Formats: sequence, C-alpha cells, structure tokens
Amino acid sequence: MAGPLLDSKLMAPRLRGAIARRRLHERLARGAQSRLTLVSAPAGFGKTTLLAEWLAPGPGHSVAWVSLDRRDNDPGLFWSYVVTAISTAAGGAGAEALSVLRSTQTPVEPLLATVLNDLQLIPDDLFVVLDDYHLIEVSEIQDSVLFFLEHLPPHVHVIIAGRTDPPLPLARFRARGELVEIRAQELRFTPGEAATYLTDCMGLSLTPPDVAALEGRTEGWIAALQLAAISLQDRDDPSAFIAGFAGDDRYIVDYLLEEVLQGQPEGIQRFLLQTSILDRLTGPLVDAVTGQDNGSSTLRVLERGNLFLVPLDERRQWFRYHHLFADVLQARLLDERAGKVAELHLRASAWYEHNGWPHEAIDHAFAAKDLDRAADLIELAVPAIRRYRQEAVLQRWLPLLPRDVIRARPVLGLELVGALMLGGNFDGVHQRLRDIEPWSDPETNNAADPADSSTGLVVRDTGEFRKLPGMAEVYRAALALGRGDVAGTITQAEHALSLLPPDDHGGRAAAHGLLGLAFWRMADLPAAHDAYSACSDGLRSAGFIADTFGCAVALADIRLAQGRLNEATATYEQALDLALTEEGQTLRGAADMYVGLGSVHRECNDLQAAARFLKRSEDLGPGGGLPQNPYRSRVALAAVCEADGNLDGALALLTDAEHLYVSDFFPNVRPVPALKARILIRQGRLAEARNWAATHGVTPDDDLHYLREFEHITLARALLAESAGGDPASLHSALSLLDRLLDAARSGGRAGSVIEIRILQALALHQQGNPGAALTALTEATALAEPEGYVRIFADEGPPMASLLKAALKRSGTSPYLRRLLAAIESRQDITPATFGLVEPLSDREQDVLRLLGTDLSGPAIASELSVSLNTVRTHTSRIYAKLNVNNRRAAVRRARQLNLLP
Repeated sequence: MAGPLLDSKLMAPRLRGAIARRRLHERLARGAQSRLTLVSAPAGFGKTTLLAEWLAPGPGHSVAWVSLDRRDNDPGLFWSYVVTAISTAAGGAGAEALSVLRSTQTPVEPLLATVLNDLQLIPDDLFVVLDDYHLIEVSEIQDSVLFFLEHLPPHVHVIIAGRTDPPLPLARFRARGELVEIRAQELRFTPGEAATYLTDCMGLSLTPPDVAALEGRTEGWIAALQLAAISLQDRDDPSAFIAGFAGDDRYIVDYLLEEVLQGQPEGIQRFLLQTSILDRLTGPLVDAVTGQDNGSSTLRVLERGNLFLVPLDERRQWFRYHHLFADVLQARLLDERAGKVAELHLRASAWYEHNGWPHEAIDHAFAAKDLDRAADLIELAVPAIRRYRQEAVLQRWLPLLPRDVIRARPVLGLELVGALMLGGNFDGVHQRLRDIEPWSDPETNNAADPADSSTGLVVRDTGEFRKLPGMAEVYRAALALGRGDVAGTITQAEHALSLLPPDDHGGRAAAHGLLGLAFWRMADLPAAHDAYSACSDGLRSAGFIADTFGCAVALADIRLAQGRLNEATATYEQALDLALTEEGQTLRGAADMYVGLGSVHRECNDLQAAARFLKRSEDLGPGGGLPQNPYRSRVALAAVCEADGNLDGALALLTDAEHLYVSDFFPNVRPVPALKARILIRQGRLAEARNWAATHGVTPDDDLHYLREFEHITLARALLAESAGGDPASLHSALSLLDRLLDAARSGGRAGSVIEIRILQALALHQQGNPGAALTALTEATALAEPEGYVRIFADEGPPMASLLKAALKRSGTSPYLRRLLAAIESRQDITPATFGLVEPLSDREQDVLRLLGTDLSGPAIASELSVSLNTVRTHTSRIYAKLNVNNRRAAVRRARQLNLLP
C-alpha cells in the first residue's frame, strides 16, 4: 500500500440525537453470544446509528470499527484497516500480521491465523464492526472474511452492516445458531420510537395523530423521517404539511430533498453540491474543492443543522454525508452543473496528491475522466507501490486506462505486464510486450529523449524508463519458463542481466531467480545454486529481506540433493538470523527455516531436536511461513512419525500435505504421492504401491531425469519388496534400474541420491547372495554419508540393514560411525508425545472429536453429535492419531489422558 491509512475510517461515528432502542439492543446483545451479527437494510434505515449507540464505550468490551469504501476492494488494504482497528482496540493484537500486511504482498489467510491466535489471549469481549460492507465485491476478501469468521475465539464477535446480504454462507451460520440478524423490518421506527425521535430529538411539537400519520406514511423509514423533520422545523402548519405528504419512498425522498435544499441559503446549497463528490470531508479538502476558505466552519454549521453529516473522529475534523443524502446530492449536481463535476474531482485529486494520498488522488483523476493525469499519478506511484510490495493494486487501476494511453507510456505498459502476470492472467501479455517493444530495444531507449513530446512518448519517471529494456527481458524470461522453455528462459534472463544497471538490485534479483529455476529444472545444481545465491544477495540489497527466505528454501533443497547436510543447515541458520529483526519481530518465512532444520535433524537421528524445531515453526502460526509451509511442515512431521514407527500417522500427515500442496515454479522433485508409496511399501501394501506407479506412469524402462529421480528410486524400492516375496524377475528389474539411476546421479553430482541408491543396491545384492558386492556398495554409501552425519537413511531400512552393518563391522573392525548406525536400528529413540508434548497442537474441532472418542459413542453417533459427515469425523480422527502418535482409538484416549487432554 503506497501511503498511510486514514485514521478517520477507524473511528466509530459519534452521533447526536440517537434514541435508545431497547428492543434492538436486546437483539444485539444476543450477538455477544454469537459468531456473527448481520445488520442488513437499504440506505437510510439507521444501521450505523444503531450500532454506534449500542457499542458506546463501556467496561467489559472493546470495539474495532472500520468504515469501508470501494477503495477497500484490495485484500491487503482491506485487512490492513481491519487488523489496525483490532490492534488499536485489543492492546496490540495482530501487530505482527499488520507489519507483514504493510510491507509485503502475501496470502492473507496465514496472516489472519496469527491475528486469531493473538485474539485468543485478550481478556474482554471484542466487537469487530465492518460498516458499509456492501461496497466490498472482491471474492478473495469474501473468502478471507469467511476464514476469519470460522475461526473466531468465542469472545470475539463480528458485526457486518450493509445494504445487501454479504456473499457468506449465512444459512450455515443460522443453522448452527451462530447468527443474529437485524433487517429493515426490525430497524423501522415503531410509532413510539418515531414519536420520541420527532419530539425529543428533533424538537418538534406534533400531535399524536400527526406523529402516527407521518410514521405511517414513511413506514418507519428513518431517513425519510429525518428529512420530514427538517422540513417541518420552519412550518407554521405542520398538520397540513403531513396531511399532504404521500407517495412511495423514492418520491418521498425527492420531495423532501427539494424542501430541504430550497430552505437552505444559496451558499450552503452550492457547498453541499460541490462537496458531494467526496467520500470524506475535512476543512482543507473542502476548501480546495469549493475554492473557499470557510470549509471547517461550514461543516460545523451543517453538523449543528442535522444536515446528514456524520462525524468520523472524536475531534470532529473528518466527516461524511449520509450515503443516501450524498447519492441524491450527486444526482442533483449532475443535473444542474454537469460541466463542473470533472473540475471538482480534479481539485480533490490535486489536494490528495499534495497531501500524500496517491490512491485517493488517482481515484479522483479517474472520476474526472482525466486519464492522462491518472496515468501520470500511477507512474509516479509505482516505486512506492513496489517498495511496499503492493503491486496488486495496479490490477485495479491499469485496466481502466485505454490501450492508446498506455501505449504512449511504456513504463506503465511494462507495469501492466507485471500486474497481469502477478494475477496469473497471461492472456494478452505477448501483445502488451509488443506494444513497448520500440522502447525496450536498448539502442532506441538510450537514444530517446523522454522530454521530447514530439515523439508521442510520455515518461514521468526517467529512471524506470531506462530500466525498461532489462525488465522487459525479465518478463520474457518468466513467460518462457511458464511455457516450459527452459533454454529460452536462460537466454532471456542472461540478456536481462546484461541490460539491467548494477544498482537495479530488485530487477537483477528477479533475473537471477529465473536462472536458478531454469538450471534447477535442467538438473544443473551448481549453476542453480550460484544463481539463487545471486538472487538472494540482490533481494537483500534491495531491502526485500522477507523475499530471501524463498531463496533459502531453494538453496537448502539443492544442497540436500547434493548430499550436503551441513551446508543446508548453515543456509537455514543464516536465514533465521535475518528473520529475527532488531525490533524483536519474526519475518514471514522463519517458519520454513525451522521446518528445514527439523528435517535435517531428523535425518541425523536427533528426533527430539527435530520435533522442537517443528514445534517452533507451528508456534509462529500460518503467518510465519511461506505459501508452501503448510505442505512442507506436514511432510517433515510425517518423516518424524515414520522414524518413530508410526506409519499410519505418517500416512495421514502425507495425505494432508497432498491436499495442501500448491504448485509453484519450484520443481516438485519429491512428490507427496511417491512419499506415500514408500510408506505403503514399508507396510507391505505392495499392490497399492504398484497402483501408484501405474497411475503416475513410473516404469523401470523410462528415460531417466532428475525431476523424476525420486519416483524411480521409489519404484526400485517397490521392486525390491516384491523380490523379497520370491519374485526373482523383480530383483533383476530393480538392480537394472538402480544401475541406471546410479550413473545419472553420479554424473549430476547428486550425492544425496547416490547414498540412497547404493544403500538399495547393497540390500539387493545381499538378498541376491552376493555379500562382497553388497558390502562394496554399502562402503561407498557410508563414505559419502559419514561426513554429513546421515543416520536415518540407513536406520529406516530396519533389520536387513542391521545384518549388513554387522557384516561390515566384522570386515572393517572398529568403526564408530557403523556402530552408531547399528545402534539407531537396534534401539530406536522414543519420540512419543508422552515424553515431550504434542508435536502439533490439536485444533478446536479435533479436541471436540477427541472428547467424544473418550465416550461410548460410535463413529456415526459422533458425526451426528457434531453435525458433520462420518468422513469428516474419520479425517479428524486420523489427524488426532498422527498428532498423538497412536494407531487406534483406545490408545488415543490413553495418550490424551497422559497429556491431560481428557479427564
């Protein structure tokens, strides 16, 4: 987000003249026991007034209020406002997530999880009010609001107020008893409330029949009553006025506005019409729009006169018009002074630009239909948008500019390419690149004079213009990678590096990152590591520290493939040093580093250290990890469960991981289905393992490639398991496949694969009755593994490996490393939750299921009790078993009682 937040949007309106509506307050009080309260009615029904009056500051609760507008249809901006309101109201809750929202473009739901975790700790009830929610139309925001609602702590309540029902599963909340609703019918003034309002609040002396007649004609519509009351204030014969008052709502409003406006001085009428274009009003802004110098005093006059002006802050410096009033004023402005509308918007745009509010300045430029000004402002805002990592905002603005406007502005043309690619919309990218092609040629770009308007070229940021040739090549490289053209990616990324200036650290980092991906896919691991190192260095120089953690994951993965556990560990540890800021905050991505350290320590057989690192990752919450962290953390936890012999738990976690996997540009060299097949092999479920191979097209005769190496090694394991059952053909096929895999892994410098392949060859040769060759293979594996501290890759093979290790010890004599490997097999470390607590906490729903598992209820009965499907219960049960490290219901209950999770 390029610019600060508007504090006035975070203030609950301070309204005068509100009446106590006890019947509605009682209904709202029920919302204090519910997850969601919905106040839904057309304009003018007093939604905001009711909530502001009911939620007046008091002991025992706090209020986080956000007044929404159409500019909030950006997920990062929307949640920045909401989390800021929450943090202000709830003693800093969500502050960590807010810092990430303001500094980087990132998926919202993991950050919301950290906010929800913080809210668990606040002592008092919190009401989160989302006013004018009908203005929010983006589905991504609706999805994230649903996620937030579904995971609210019991003492936090959301109130949504708007003119239409939000696109949320209201029926589901209603069926659960988690929804309180107040609609137009309830909001209408009763005759008694209308009488109180007209006489006590508006100071009118009306007879009971007059009040009843006016209430009946307006049907309790509060806005119409307020308009009528204003008109009645100067009437000598209110009864006659009321007697002639008739028509439907629209005509009532038109008639009353005629009466209200005509009763105001000409200067006030002009002020109302001119300032109706503004969503929010403050003295200096309205002075700029009206050309006068009395804005603040006029606003005070309007407020005292009850002319539909709502104060937005306690100091009464910012206001807004009642939306219905503003709508009608704007319509009148268009009817009477249409030729002045654009000029008014341009004045507002200039004021916002001068005062550092680029978003509002751009929106008013668009409203004025001054597309050249809007384009200029967007181009000037690009560096700040990029600095705040809020490039997604360009997806809203740039499509509003006609093609010819962007074509004349190559800097914006390139930004549109980036915005399209960022949103996954590759259609039209090639044509957009062709539009800027003349200026992306280095010679043409260098020769161009941005100040020479005769060329038709429009440049507002010369520095960005000079970077254009290099950045265009970066985008062309990304397009090539997207279509699988690895060679083209390398050619264009290297060309980009030759064009980008040395001080364009961000652009050069992007080019190096694309090179890293391309080399990785080509199995050139040294080149990939060098490219990613350069990418990481560039991101640090550009100040994008949080983005370096993705590079750290790639760098460590490459080192693991090369069999360099120690260097992978150093990569994770160095990244963690960067993740912990001087302010005591933990940057997004630290969780991934802890997962990586957990995986390395698991391989070194320090299972308790592995569990501690995984627990640290979990403690950071979803907001602490990159998009792939939920998947990677479950894979790592499954490996810990496997090492502990809990194969069912490992399989359940891998199933979770498979569902959570999100495809990205990283090569998926260890696919979850292959990991699951390995567990199936260890469980003796060979038919299912073979079905995996057939489903994924993995055969012994395939051409070999690094990207599928893990799958082919998994197939070799399946063949060896079949041969152990008396199938000599499978043994021959396994040995043949392993020989080919060994040659490929050696030539590619993938020592991690070489170790595993030689281990499997040793087991196969031992099974074949060739002990000498078996020990030779084992010796090479241990020689590569010992300096790096590998243990589990041997120990997981169980008794057959123990026999080989004993034979190796007899031949070689004393070997501390071989004895360590043998000890890991013969005396497996115990890493059950009973010794150090849960590796991963139970969710609220899992705790509900666990409580019922401790009863005599059957599975279908538990499903009925929780109002969920039997399959859902089974899924939760599998996860409970995995987290408790057990294999059945009785053991789960026993372990839960040991951990004081059950009485």
